Amino acid sequence: MTTPIDISEQSGVRYLHFGSSWVQGAMRIARPWSLELEYTREMMAGLMLRDNAHWPRKVLLIGLGAASLTKFLYRHRPLAHLTIVEIEPDVIAAARQFFKLPEDAKRINMVVGDGAEYVLDSNKKFDLILVDGFDQQARAGALDTLPFYRACRARLGDSGVLAANLLGRSRGFKNSLARIREAFEDRALVFPSCESGNAIAFAAAGDPVEISFDDLKENALVLKEETGLNLLPALARLAQAKTCPNDTLIL
Repeated sequence: MTTPIDISEQSGVRYLHFGSSWVQGAMRIARPWSLELEYTREMMAGLMLRDNAHWPRKVLLIGLGAASLTKFLYRHRPLAHLTIVEIEPDVIAAARQFFKLPEDAKRINMVVGDGAEYVLDSNKKFDLILVDGFDQQARAGALDTLPFYRACRARLGDSGVLAANLLGRSRGFKNSLARIREAFEDRALVFPSCESGNAIAFAAAGDPVEISFDDLKENALVLKEETGLNLLPALARLAQAKTCPNDTLIL
């Protein structure tokens, strides 16, 4: 890797960096299975959108980072099979050494490669696709293009959901969302940015999503009780943004 991988620790939290102070992932050492960074918690909001306790069964994660999303799904969705595409082998090694990435070949398929190429070349179907891949300058490259988003839609099954981290695209944020909406025939929305500046876009394929905010809150409470994940602040910001007509999330 041309840019070194650095590990730092502060106040009980271990951080992953790609040769700069920019945080690429984090883990609270005392709670390695929890989602430490706010944007990673919001990327799991897709779990509120499908009324099935066993969803998702097949997950594609593009970008490993500190393995936060991988570990959360591995622990709390024990029937799920996880495919992770990470372009840098050194990131995988760091996740195993410093961030407790599980070794389980039956449930975790680790692919070293380019995430965009994997999706464009694959014919597999997934229930959930999580896109969180950036270089050291926080650039998404081919992971923020119309062909890639169209390929993601083609890879999603009947209950498919895409979640994409739009970090680092402040200048082209609207263009990024427009590309996702075009690829998914307007079945997309973005959660308002959290404090870190990340904004998570969600898009759906197959079966329609139509959930009232009251039901979303109920789903969030169940998720919090089952996993410790608290998505109520994210829902509050979404409600305040008034981007969902009639207080109903539709995808």
